[in-house]
Amino acid sequence: MARVPVADLNRPHRMPGIRRAVRTLARRHRVHRHADGRRPLRPDPAALSPVPEPHPWVRALGLVTVVIVGAWLGLLIVGDVRVPVGPMNTTMTLRPSLTGGTKINVSPLGALELNSHVAPVRLDVNVDQLDPERSQALVDHPERLSGLQDEVVRDVEHGTLDLAVRSCVAVVSGATALGLAVYRRPRRALAAGGLALALLAACGATAYATWNPKSVLEPKFSGLLSSAPSLVGNARNIVTEFDVYQKELARLVANVTKLYDVTSTLPAYQPDPTTIRVLHVSDIHLNPASWKIIATLVEQYKVDVIVDSGDTMDHGTAAENGFLDPVGDLGVPYVWVRGNHDSMTTQHYLERMKNVHVLDDGRAETIAGLRFAGTGDPQFTPDRSVAAGGDAAEQLAGTRLASALRDQRAKGSPVDVAIAHEPSAARETDGTVPMVLCGHLHHEGTEILKYGTRLRMEGSTGGSGLRAVEHQYPAPIEASILYFDRDSRRLQAWDEIRLGGLGQTTAEVSRHLPKG
Repeated sequence: MARVPVADLNRPHRMPGIRRAVRTLARRHRVHRHADGRRPLRPDPAALSPVPEPHPWVRALGLVTVVIVGAWLGLLIVGDVRVPVGPMNTTMTLRPSLTGGTKINVSPLGALELNSHVAPVRLDVNVDQLDPERSQALVDHPERLSGLQDEVVRDVEHGTLDLAVRSCVAVVSGATALGLAVYRRPRRALAAGGLALALLAACGATAYATWNPKSVLEPKFSGLLSSAPSLVGNARNIVTEFDVYQKELARLVANVTKLYDVTSTLPAYQPDPTTIRVLHVSDIHLNPASWKIIATLVEQYKVDVIVDSGDTMDHGTAAENGFLDPVGDLGVPYVWVRGNHDSMTTQHYLERMKNVHVLDDGRAETIAGLRFAGTGDPQFTPDRSVAAGGDAAEQLAGTRLASALRDQRAKGSPVDVAIAHEPSAARETDGTVPMVLCGHLHHEGTEILKYGTRLRMEGSTGGSGLRAVEHQYPAPIEASILYFDRDSRRLQAWDEIRLGGLGQTTAEVSRHLPKG
């Protein structure tokens, strides 16, 4: 290979390609220095790469979250509407909810819950106060009560329309504002507001499609026990009517007015004289607090007759008989059948009381306008060490009761309500009586048997007695008010009453109508 003199490399006309390559390499690797001579840090190539866009599903989920949170905040801030309903001042609000429905808060007396609709929004109505002037107008002019229904309907319709408009504004404004704060893009913020409006419209359409006007006939009350009858009202013969919601809503307003304005001379809403009220209790198990509760229910609900389906005692000994003495002071007839914790000694003691009607072996009596028949439990098992006869003995007792019911019907004096302690005995009466009452299992329940008899099982009115403290939470105290039509002697409705256990004062009352 020929050697090139060094001097020739410096000549511009020699090897121009090599010189250009050298200059290019020098430019690429040139390092700029600070004024103090320090070499700057070379930037991380990964930091200069573009940030990947999130997955479309992630972006959609984020937008939905912003919409829901913004809409909820908007409803909280500006979603209230103050509406006068009859003589009351109320506040209506829409709230997010998984179950929907309507909740009427009558503070401090309690609250009513209505299964009015199924949608992810709930209507809250807070009764703030009773307006003295409008209330006094009803007192001075009782004839205005007849027009209370139309007034309430107009007020509710006006309030609902106002609430709908304000809720739309609140939802759209809240979602748009939060979208603008999160995304900082007007287009995204407007998209959030539009989606919020669409969701609210879908919720409204769902509520309209699932609207149940008869929900006001089956409210659930929670609060003070003494307030429940006045708020829920007295059951009466209910027929299918187109305007049932308006009529019952007006009745509810009248009940609240009566309850709040206790010092006025508002006309009293007397119990329907065509209704027979039966208080069903069971499984008291020597709880002395039960008598006070039963006496309160008798007074508050104007009860006509009490039915006790057994297990009033715990061991059935003669030493326990004194526990039964308050029965004579209740002031209404007391129908009783023996449970498996009640002995014949207990039964004989009750038979000597004037207001007590002991039913056994299918015996029937007409009491307070209804014909009852019942049988005592064939087993006496107060001690768990005593071997019981099991379902065979109970079914045999139920079969004998059913035979007695058929005999009564053949004589032209059919029985309206049968009573047994054990559910397995009660089931044997299916087809021979419209309704049979029982207890024993310490929880309530209602069932339509195969041949049409309605079985109503009561919980423990004694809160399971001493067994109430066996578990973490005290057992509740349960009872029922059964409403019968005086002419047809058929069940119209019933109220399930549930009190908190030992040391608790809460109460829940739920109204139910017989289906079918």
